[in-house]
Amino acid sequence: MTDLAHIRNFSIVAHIDHGKSTLADRLIQSTGTVQDRDMKEQLLDAMDIERERGITIKANTVRIDYVAENGEKYVLNLIDTPGHVDFAYEVSRSMRAVEGSLLVVDSTQGVEAQTLANVYQAIDADHEIVPVLNKIDLPASDCDRVAEQIEDVIGIEATDAIRVSAKTGVGIRETLEAIVQKLPAPTGEREAPLKAMLVDSWYDAYLGVVVLVRIMDGVLKKGDKIKMMQTGAAYGVDRIGVFRPAMQVVEELGPGEIGFLTASIKQVRDTKVGDTITHEKKGAEKPLPGFKPSIPVVFCGLFPVDSAEFEDLRDAIEKLALNDASFSFEMETSAALGFGFRCGFLGLLHLEVIRDRIEREYDIELITTAPSVVYHVYMRDGSKIDLHNPADMPDLTHVDHIEEPRIKATILVPDEFLGDVLKLCQDRRGIQQDLTYAGSRAMVVYDLPLNEVVFDFYDRLKSVTKGYASFDYHLTGYRQDNLVKMQILVNDEPVDALSMMVHRERAEMRGRAMCEKLKDLIPRHMFKIPIQAAIGGKVIARETLSALRKDVTAKCYGGDATRKRKLLDKQKAGKKKMRQFGKVEIPQEAFISALKMDN
Repeated sequence: MTDLAHIRNFSIVAHIDHGKSTLADRLIQSTGTVQDRDMKEQLLDAMDIERERGITIKANTVRIDYVAENGEKYVLNLIDTPGHVDFAYEVSRSMRAVEGSLLVVDSTQGVEAQTLANVYQAIDADHEIVPVLNKIDLPASDCDRVAEQIEDVIGIEATDAIRVSAKTGVGIRETLEAIVQKLPAPTGEREAPLKAMLVDSWYDAYLGVVVLVRIMDGVLKKGDKIKMMQTGAAYGVDRIGVFRPAMQVVEELGPGEIGFLTASIKQVRDTKVGDTITHEKKGAEKPLPGFKPSIPVVFCGLFPVDSAEFEDLRDAIEKLALNDASFSFEMETSAALGFGFRCGFLGLLHLEVIRDRIEREYDIELITTAPSVVYHVYMRDGSKIDLHNPADMPDLTHVDHIEEPRIKATILVPDEFLGDVLKLCQDRRGIQQDLTYAGSRAMVVYDLPLNEVVFDFYDRLKSVTKGYASFDYHLTGYRQDNLVKMQILVNDEPVDALSMMVHRERAEMRGRAMCEKLKDLIPRHMFKIPIQAAIGGKVIARETLSALRKDVTAKCYGGDATRKRKLLDKQKAGKKKMRQFGKVEIPQEAFISALKMDN
């Protein structure tokens, strides 16, 4: 049992690549939590894909024992959080479980867009924040400038920010002392009824569902009968433990502690993130305030390349959904692609990560349709439909108006690229709301339609600013606009996987670009193939893929010209018949490339 005054719960927040996971590694290593022989880089990133991309996707936790300079022993609970906007949901949950944050800023790069977004989440959660300037071993490091920037942009006192090199281990001891001295101890009463916040849950092949909890009040012991306050389900606790990153079983968890429990829970769905766990008898009266459930904003279809693998794909998606509460799916069928699933994601990176995990962990080749967002379609009879897939768009004669989701985007960019960024946002139907300066960098705030962002806005932004811009966004609501559904017809057959919602003013440009692209991507057949973009019954763009020609006159040498003519006419009639019955094979690469617009 640890005295409350000697517990510190904190998270590390930062922009992508500013060194959160490396700092966590050093804190774990320098306190001897993990033996040197077991140490590896990104210790808390368990998934292969996290290690490969060098990003954190799931928030992970570890318990560290630390003896301070005054000789007292402390227990530090660290939660390493993701930096990407797609996983902001993971960040917000982790924030609610701890009392303080280390704000890590790269001393060569300065404050970035996601630094702001994550700090604001920490401030919303009433955190004490300790600024840490990382990468001081690099020659480009400029601590004074960055400290000033933190004060200007975020408004946090940063003159005595800790200067650290997480790579070499400089400043780690000072960081640990700052955690003990500056961050508040948790509060809670041991005698009160049990209140534990459910921070995360995942499925383990050996233990079943593992639940990560933060105890607010009361004590949780092995063998206790517990109840979930949202669902009302009751379970018996099998084991209780803490993470040192490996699981270590303990007898009890008291107030202020973070640990895990397993309790013969069959499905992760039964454990709602943000729920309050209490004792079945003499439990708490009122639950803790929960979290807002995560709402998917980007939808796309996932189809197996080999339709025989549909059942394997269903298993894979169900298993992934067990571990990822923010991922939703339902079955759908497509004329071109067969059976598959319509899946909802928090953003494009989330989509990529799920797709990579399915391909890698379950060895299923996938076709991904164009990502789309949720539109509100208001009908003439007063009803409202949520449109997830453009192919399901009702007949326009019954539609009154369509609303699309808008976002508030914050972009931080060096001054010399500002013009390109403003042009890019204007091209994407953006409305400028604010433009301020932090040193030599401009901070632009734009109101943008989400469907213009989900395609490749981020890639374009990176290319026009040579990778120097950083970007963060959140949803603000829905607004009516002049939107239409554009269909692509190949050989007069609509390809539903390529249908998309576009703004009417940009439809022709989008349609032309799509047709030109498909002309290069679809292999030539023995017959002529028209590729058209259409809105309703009106064709707005067309390209024709010419036929492959076989020289049928090669065997005619000399003689009358009518013999050659006869053979050519015969070939022509054959091609006409082929085109009537011919199925155009669109290769998978063509789908994927066609969906990356605006090159």
